Amino acid sequence: MGFRAWPAASVQYDGSWLIRLTPGHGSKRLNSVNPLDPSDYRDIAARLERAARLFSDHGRPLTVRQTPLTPLPLVEHMDTMGWPVFSETVVMMADIPPNDTSEAIEHLPLRDIDRFVDARLSICGEDSEAKAGLSEIINAIKPECGLFLFESPEDGPLAVSLAVHDNDMAGILQVAVAENARRQGTGSAIVNASLRWARLRGARTAWLAVESDNTAAIRLYRKFGFQDVYRYAYRRAGDPR
Repeated sequence: MGFRAWPAASVQYDGSWLIRLTPGHGSKRLNSVNPLDPSDYRDIAARLERAARLFSDHGRPLTVRQTPLTPLPLVEHMDTMGWPVFSETVVMMADIPPNDTSEAIEHLPLRDIDRFVDARLSICGEDSEAKAGLSEIINAIKPECGLFLFESPEDGPLAVSLAVHDNDMAGILQVAVAENARRQGTGSAIVNASLRWARLRGARTAWLAVESDNTAAIRLYRKFGFQDVYRYAYRRAGDPR
């Protein structure tokens, strides 16, 4: 579901190693090797070398996403080669509570992807050059998705969130709150709007991924009942910067 919710431009398999590459966007999830079978660890060095050439052709450094499915011999190989962990992510899940239809306000999602992307880039302080790549990713999402934007005439974009409804589950992605709108309930409001939208469309469980050092976001998600499911880490040869 995570792969469908955040689709890569190029997807290839080397055995059960899923290789995702997206030249137009630097997201680690979209540019990484994802081993999916703990028993598939043959020819580790040769397969990493092939992957490195493929990543180089796309202008990306070879990056491995280490999850509970990563074969132990591959983990040991990266340890031996001195590949550092440079980012860790927590995957969380929660039951979506029934909607309060009496007083809760239903915020309708945007249909304007350009407006959503512009708001996201503005809130995160990212360069406008990233717009084309992010727009391409969102346009490629196959399941139904809701783009949420809170803004004010005075301050512009305040918060964004992307909800992806897939069967009875919903992924919550791209949550960002402007610095001047933090600690005012804005983050809670936009996450609640996303969950409410997903619930009305039949989702019963929500999932999300958040960097392990983002304590403010984790604290927010725990208020909605999100609990840790597993963690994964990104590893890269040499200096990850």
